[in-house]
Parts: sequence; structure tokens; C-alpha cells
Amino acid sequence: MPTRALAAVGCLTLAACGSVGSATPGSKVDLRSRLPQSVRDAGVLKIASDLNYPPVDFKAADGTATGLDPDLAAALGGYLGLRVQFVDLPFAEVLPAVQDGKVDLAMSAVIDTRRRQLGTDANDKPVDPGVDFVDYFVTGTSILVRQGNPLGIGSLDDLCGRTVALQRGTVQDEIAELQTGACTRTGKPLRIHRLDTDDQALAELASGAAVADLNDYPVADYNTRTGRGKGAFQVTGGQFQTSPFGITVRKDRSALRDVLARTLDQLIRNGEYDKILAKWNISGGAVTSAVVNGGR
Repeated sequence: MPTRALAAVGCLTLAACGSVGSATPGSKVDLRSRLPQSVRDAGVLKIASDLNYPPVDFKAADGTATGLDPDLAAALGGYLGLRVQFVDLPFAEVLPAVQDGKVDLAMSAVIDTRRRQLGTDANDKPVDPGVDFVDYFVTGTSILVRQGNPLGIGSLDDLCGRTVALQRGTVQDEIAELQTGACTRTGKPLRIHRLDTDDQALAELASGAAVADLNDYPVADYNTRTGRGKGAFQVTGGQFQTSPFGITVRKDRSALRDVLARTLDQLIRNGEYDKILAKWNISGGAVTSAVVNGGR
């Protein structure tokens, strides 16, 4: 039988030639088909976030979620044909919400660390089920001080004998806790004010109740340029302990994790990712590809 005739028979057998083969790898159709059926059926990604951390996660004047994470989530959802719904929670409740299945994932400036992956404490003791991460941005911790840096603070050691304010449960909380040992050995104990939000930490810095606020570099920098922090604060000492922000997913949802990683790669390739970072003036933290559990 001639080749064209064979092709015609094949089309009849498979209903239509257009249905032969799978979707192009990485295409919207392909990645949507890889989503868990429960997510496709729901048509929405529920995302936990502490919306009090500009420019990464915060509320616009109308109360809607905005910032790096909401914009990136919307782009991911749009590529996959899903709506995104942000659930505003205190930062300490964000990871438990993922682990308990109350949300599909978290995007809340969550730093990917081995301890969070494994669910262990500072002594390597298991304390929770852990989580997986899709890394999407590189950040470091910064020291935010009052404008002019009147106390000449340039490092963590310069905080010894003084009071620092920060948001509890963050990597900055862990960094400060480790620094207390070094300060105690010098005979100058470090006092830590652990607060519910970074906004409260900024208020303590502004009032003089604390000499510094430790937070992620994009947030520290933002707070020197906008709102009540404009002209009142400055970043000192550069960045230290560089780490990635990670989209946070429950351990048993590897299919969702992998689809998000592949979708992020597509957004990086098509330029949408760079546009989002440029909008928030944080292009310096861009990644070149999605990495799963790259934190240490």
C-alpha cells in the first residue's frame, strides 16, 4: 500500500492525525496534564503567605495580594490555566498550613534550608514532616539601621551589647540566636526582640527601642526607599548568608512540585520572570533556572 494510503488508514484508526503523539514538552498543555488531578479539578492554587513583607508579599491599597510572590504566582497559574488564591497567615503558620494540607503551597519569602527540608531543629532533632522547595530567587540577610548609622554598625559583631528587632520564626531569627553565643563570650550579650511582623520590628528601630532590624535584602532595601522608612533607614554591612527563596510544597506532592519547577523554567525562558523582578526593582536576585531543594 502506498505510504500516503497507510497514513490515511492511521488517521482513521486513531480518530485524527492531530491527536497522534504527546503535547510539546514544557508547553502549557503538557504541564497542565502533569498536574495532580485534584488541582486540575479545583482549578485553583491556594497559597499561604504572610502579606506584610514588601516588596515580596504585601497588600495593595484595595486589600489584594501584591509583590514579587503574588505576581510570580499569577504568572505560574496563568501558564497552567489555574487561578491563584492567597491565604494571609502569620509567618509562623505558613509552613504548617502546607504540611497540614490546608493550602497547596506557600510563597512567603520562605528561605529554603536543609533544616526546613528535613523538618529538624538546631540539634538535628525531627520536629515536623519537612517540606520541598522550588527555588526562585536568591537573597541574603541585611542589617537595617537608622539613617546615618550613628552607632557605626557594620557587622553582626557590632550588635553585641545591643538590642536587635526581627520577625520571629525567620532565618534572621536563627542568625541572631547563633550570634547570641558569640556576643555572650565577649561579655556583651545580644538582646533579641522577636515580633510578629517585620513592620513591628521597623517601628522599634524607628523609635530607638532597637538599634537594628535584620531582614532579607530586598525588604531592607525597599524600606529605605518607601513609606516611613524613606530617608529614615539605611542598609549597612552588605548581604550575608545568601540563600534562595523557595515555593514551598508538601513532601508527598512531588508531582505538583515538579510541574511548578518546569513552569518556572518556562517563565524564565519567555522573559515573564525577568519582567516581574524588574517591576519590583529586585533583578539582582534572579535565578537562571528552577532548582528543587537547593538550599543548605
